[in-house]
Amino acid sequence: MDVLVDRCAGLDVHRDTVVATVRVPGSGQRQRAQHTRTFATTTAGITTLGDWLAEHRVTRTGMESTGVYWKPVYYLLEDQLEVWLINAEHLHNVPGRKTDVADSAWIAQMIEHGLVRPSFVPPPPIRELRDLTRHRRTLVEERTRVVQRLEKVLQDAGIKLTSVASGLLTKSGRAILEALLAGQNDPDALAELARGRLRAKIPALREALTGRFRTAHHGLLVAQMLAHVDFLDTAIAELDTTLERAAAPFQAMLKRVCTIPGVSVRTAIMLLAECGADMTVSAPPPTSPAGQGSVRATTPPAAAADPGGPGTARLRCAPRSPRPRTPPHGRRTPTSPPTTPTSADAAAYPKPSAPPATTC
Repeated sequence: MDVLVDRCAGLDVHRDTVVATVRVPGSGQRQRAQHTRTFATTTAGITTLGDWLAEHRVTRTGMESTGVYWKPVYYLLEDQLEVWLINAEHLHNVPGRKTDVADSAWIAQMIEHGLVRPSFVPPPPIRELRDLTRHRRTLVEERTRVVQRLEKVLQDAGIKLTSVASGLLTKSGRAILEALLAGQNDPDALAELARGRLRAKIPALREALTGRFRTAHHGLLVAQMLAHVDFLDTAIAELDTTLERAAAPFQAMLKRVCTIPGVSVRTAIMLLAECGADMTVSAPPPTSPAGQGSVRATTPPAAAADPGGPGTARLRCAPRSPRPRTPPHGRRTPTSPPTTPTSADAAAYPKPSAPPATTC
């Protein structure tokens, strides 16, 4: 099998350790030497790993995307050499692996022969923007869950505020909740706290606020949930300010994205954080020329060069298009012509003449 990367390495990353295997040219003409060591995943251990890779003059290394443990290793090595983050599913789909081969050695062989491709890892500015947008989404989802738990507590107390009002945390809803926490249980007094269009529903609101709200029990839960909502609102507002500063270098791109109908600035920032600013990294692979799609391989062409290598390709013929069925002889179908020959057919295809009779 052809060697595409002369000096490469494979990393098997765990939580506390990382196993590294280096494959470099051996003493012979076509021989390959392999060295394996284990390092700690601390900053000092990864720095030592980088020095060891530099000693072997490794130009490309690959690792499997295992949870979040790959991140410190990738971030410390990306400025030193070319690091590939390999999708675990793609790595396991390459055929030919033997059970006694270590993960790091197998990754090194895949890098060596070009049988895998790297996953997209955005540059540091986009990574920071992605962390902020994903954390903001987590906070928004947590806020929604807290409001749902608040609704359950009010339903347990017999307070049907959401049956009349549009939400719990509107100005009217928040004023009513604060009054309940202060010990006010009179439905008439609570209904008079309604504002705006909700005042037209005071009779229904008065009936909805007639419950058995107990300050010692329900009040404790509601107070803590409201405090949690206030904390989340403050954290989300702070994140919005930080996101505006982090997205400032990409304002021109964000303005173009916002021209899409229905895309707001916040949505554009999330798209930028997930997709990145460089669209060339996600360009589709070139299509094969016409007439070359009859045979397809389960591995890249480099694997098919050596039938006995670890990445042996398995060729399978593409499925053929089904042939039209021919009706049985003598049976007529709506689309089949009559079986009786016509005069034109008889003239075009005369029957062979009988052999001459022999005389004794």
